[in-house]
Amino acid sequence: MAERRPVKKKNKPRRFYDYSLLFTVIFLTVFGLVMIYSASSYAAQIKFSNAAYFMERQAMIALGGFVVMIIISKMDYHWYAKFSLLAYVLSYVLMIAVSLVGQERNGKKRWLGVGSLSFQPTEFVKVALIVMLAAMIVQMGRNINTRKGVLSVILATVPIAGIVAANNLSSGIIIVGIAFVMLFVACKKKWPFFACGFFAVALLAFAGPIAEFLVKINLLHDYQLSRILVWQEPEAYPSTGGFQVLQGLYAIGSGGLVGRGLGESIQKMGFVPEAQNDMIFSIICEELGLFGAVSVILIFLFMIYRFMLIADNAPDLMGALLVVGVMGHIAIQVILNIAVVTNTIPNTGITLPFISYGGTSVLFLMAEIGMVLGVSNQIRLEV
Repeated sequence: MAERRPVKKKNKPRRFYDYSLLFTVIFLTVFGLVMIYSASSYAAQIKFSNAAYFMERQAMIALGGFVVMIIISKMDYHWYAKFSLLAYVLSYVLMIAVSLVGQERNGKKRWLGVGSLSFQPTEFVKVALIVMLAAMIVQMGRNINTRKGVLSVILATVPIAGIVAANNLSSGIIIVGIAFVMLFVACKKKWPFFACGFFAVALLAFAGPIAEFLVKINLLHDYQLSRILVWQEPEAYPSTGGFQVLQGLYAIGSGGLVGRGLGESIQKMGFVPEAQNDMIFSIICEELGLFGAVSVILIFLFMIYRFMLIADNAPDLMGALLVVGVMGHIAIQVILNIAVVTNTIPNTGITLPFISYGGTSVLFLMAEIGMVLGVSNQIRLEV
């Protein structure tokens, strides 16, 4: 009888799931809730007779966002491409709707909804654009390296970015930044992107004269010019536009190396307006010092590292571009927020991801993380 050879068992593919990224998001969200309570307890007690008012609202939305994130992470990300064009068109519909019937707060129409049930359509636009551009670039293939391909992406981005920027300049900048990062990764030629980077730095260096010229030709509003003037010399406007900037800088400076201690901020006592929102990083610096501020930055850098790892090992270009788009969004938003708080750039009013108070922001950020985890879940490992 012929000798039977042992049958080799094939290695079963095992799917990867980035728990490191998941735990990082959970940590940042919980840390954000602690800092929101610390930064807002004084104002919330006076206004709502409940020191935990803002924290409780954020916690409820964050919990719902976490459920959405887990559900999305278990879905096949290729499914998004089928609805990318519909989502893109819906972005225009929502932005037009918010300009017509949106809720006005602090002189700006940025919310849609009824009463307390409202959301900012700009957050939806960011997610829709990431999916749209990822599907678009994949469909173009190598043509993305041609002028026509790059121009197509620009034409898909600039109109919606312009509509958003008309009412929310910071979100408009982020939308352009997302497209810039995705194009940078997709295109072979890198020098045009570096040239754009140098141009942006030059623009920032001569922001004052440029802004005055744009006001004269009615391309810039007076309040936007005042922001640039305040950025250049906040001490000259201590009781008006420079008040928030100066109080934020005082908070950062008074924190020292290890801070005053959690909950011991003085600037949150009505000095820094809406401390739980855009300026929460200054409260982190005051209460936790340089050590806490650097730790937060390092955690975000670790998150970016996980994004890069997932994008590098993604099963296909679609998955890689989705991750790159989310990475660009979060990285740009973190950089802009910290730059504004430290008065490195003019005040644009932007939140710190997962930490600042803002239900719409955290909900859609969770959805984006769900997409990234969904891509990681399609990475196969041999065991």
